[in-house]
Amino acid sequence: MSGWAWWAAAGGALVALALFRRPLAVLGRLALRSGLGLVFLWLFQGVGAVLGVTLGVNLLNGLVLGALGPPGFALLLLTQWAGR
Repeated sequence: MSGWAWWAAAGGALVALALFRRPLAVLGRLALRSGLGLVFLWLFQGVGAVLGVTLGVNLLNGLVLGALGPPGFALLLLTQWAGR
């Protein structure tokens, strides 16, 4: 590839980053919060076993906690209770 093609590709990448800056920030924030939700679910396993409540540590539960926060935890508990 010649020198001008590299400059065009770099310019195109900069334009794409500028256009998708907000959606990428939202996805990054959701990924971080979902990771923290997974850590919370992992920590909740010990306490939940004593209380008789079990929630799986999986990506779907982590995404629910990442997107909804504490109300999402209540929703997970409610769906687990309703499924019994």
